[in-house]
Amino acid sequence: MARTHAPQPKSVLVIGSGPIVIGQAAEFDYAGSQACRALREDGVRTILINSNPATIMTDEDIADAVYIEPLTPDVIRRVIQRERPEGLLPTLGGQTGLNLAVKVAELGILDRYNVRLLGTPLEAIRMAEDRSQFKDLLARIGEPAIPSAIVHNLEEAHAFAATTPLPLVIRPAYTLGGTGGGVALTPAELDRIVTSGLNASPIGQILLERSLIGWKEIEYEVMRDGADTCITICNMENIDPMGVHTGDSIVVAPSQTLSDREYQMLRSSAINIIRALGIEGGCNVQYALDPDSMDYGVIEVNPRVSRSSALASKATGYPIARLSAKIAIGKRLDELTNVVTGKTTAAFEPALDYLVVKIPRWPFDKFPKADRTITTQMKATGEVMAIDRSFEGAVQKAVRSLETTAKDLSWEDPAWSDDLEAILEYVRRPTDLRIWALMAALRRDTSVETLHELSAIDEWFLWKLEALVALESRMANEDLTDELLWQAKRSGFSDRHIGICSGRATIDIAAIRRSLGMSPVYKMVDTCAGEFAAQTPYFYSTYEEEDEADPLPDPRAVVVGSGPIRIGQGIEFDYCSVHASQALRENGVASIMINSN
Repeated sequence: MARTHAPQPKSVLVIGSGPIVIGQAAEFDYAGSQACRALREDGVRTILINSNPATIMTDEDIADAVYIEPLTPDVIRRVIQRERPEGLLPTLGGQTGLNLAVKVAELGILDRYNVRLLGTPLEAIRMAEDRSQFKDLLARIGEPAIPSAIVHNLEEAHAFAATTPLPLVIRPAYTLGGTGGGVALTPAELDRIVTSGLNASPIGQILLERSLIGWKEIEYEVMRDGADTCITICNMENIDPMGVHTGDSIVVAPSQTLSDREYQMLRSSAINIIRALGIEGGCNVQYALDPDSMDYGVIEVNPRVSRSSALASKATGYPIARLSAKIAIGKRLDELTNVVTGKTTAAFEPALDYLVVKIPRWPFDKFPKADRTITTQMKATGEVMAIDRSFEGAVQKAVRSLETTAKDLSWEDPAWSDDLEAILEYVRRPTDLRIWALMAALRRDTSVETLHELSAIDEWFLWKLEALVALESRMANEDLTDELLWQAKRSGFSDRHIGICSGRATIDIAAIRRSLGMSPVYKMVDTCAGEFAAQTPYFYSTYEEEDEADPLPDPRAVVVGSGPIRIGQGIEFDYCSVHASQALRENGVASIMINSN
């Protein structure tokens, strides 16, 4: 139901996300910075509180007042007492912001100082984050929940395990990145993970659910305004099936293996859920989908701007955080302008004429003896995003962006050379090396059917990897003709990778390519697949004919970003890159930013 809005608040307190932790990184600085600028555009005095000084959002020109203070209820109370904001916007500070909003509301601080909670109602936060209330909500609106039980102690966990066979998935309430959770394969693991989950949950509650390992994991990014206009920004498909945290899975946007019926079924469900919760702004809904039927189950809802929101924003060009902030102060989607085209309104669903691949960046290069297994508890510290016209091109570009020992998909662990069983174990057990193990297995003539049976990864993705292996074989065994070189470049092969396959030096491949006039062109991310002219686009490279990027006038300079967040190289370098770009522009130099994050 649409609700009548109070007048636009004159001042709003925005809660940041604090220090970077696994599951909560630069995405929330990106979201908070967008939101603060959006609020100030509408004349709203913006007050920001965050404890992380290495963020763009804590710059003095982002908000009207900035407090670098611990993110605790008492500090929030003191800032509210001093600044007397009319509204509190917690949905851009990740799980930290949501949890703080719940605490200050329950302590009566918002009522005492007459502060409105903006964006997501308190009841919606409770329903989405409290596993018991969320399960009840799904039952009321006719959405399928995964068979599960709410558990507060080991005895309750054992009672559910007696009726539902292992493996079981443990999901703690009010936590981030699956903290404390996991997949229990044995009774001993069940006891260990349940204990960990209960300790991690601020309310001592976990959801114990039947494992749907092997089902597809799909996400929808949804927006809703106060007039009840709902749109889906995009959907995303996890290449890894259920059992791997979405933050640790390779993700493709838009989905590639769903039928139109499946796509529309889940889209309708996501809109049904955001309406039932009454969320105004952005929301992320995650699903498990049976690949052999139309059955699905709702995994969870993030009633806020999330890590996936940043990916969806960059994948589509649709500024989710900016528009969520506008909606929170009473704006409607149909009265907001699409800043990319400058002509259309924000009440539209973006169209993509390209494909986006996200690959997580794990810290195992710093901790080589750590357990590389990835499950429902996130381990990645950052991620890369690559855009191309094809899955093959995007996934190869993303792999090269990781900046690891495995420079491209030609890499193999030396221990795999004569041991197919070792390779297949890496296919069977999800780790950060799974995609390289799949390539290694395909090079040894393992069938797509076998790999699908071992990994439960959809055959479509495996066929695409098989096509890359076939191209490797052609380059190794045939003359490197102009046609073959073009095909390799359009499939995302680097000069180095082509050189490895064909037995030539990288510099020689580059020389051949240039002599043929074979260079990448640049295409726009414009939200509308070229239907309208874009005023503020950004670009991706691909090997096609038409170049859509007009060179900037002199003077101009390139700013090279720092790539994915990893241990020892965090958001500080994003901060430096942004300030370098701004300094160039202030001095009349056009800045060109290149980054994979």
